[in-house]
Amino acid sequence: MKFALIAKDKPGALEVRKANRDAHLAYIKDTGVVSQAGPLLDAEGQMCGSLVILEVADMAAAQAWASGDPYGHAGLFASVELIAWNRVIGG
Repeated sequence: MKFALIAKDKPGALEVRKANRDAHLAYIKDTGVVSQAGPLLDAEGQMCGSLVILEVADMAAAQAWASGDPYGHAGLFASVELIAWNRVIGG
């Protein structure tokens, strides 16, 4: 099952994001359940959030993945939303 994780950073948290980016990317690689991912961008083109597409068994597994994300542990996010998602277009 696919889930979209949509997370918005706390205001002024770009340095927190940058400081934890390598750990976040390693977590994505190590867990092996992310099919697509990338930062959300503000009007100036700066990273301000995340969109992550997870392929996991259920919502509990998606929540567990989100709970383990180094960005979350660093307190980067003002909000995190997990939504079941159905890919219609794209590979």
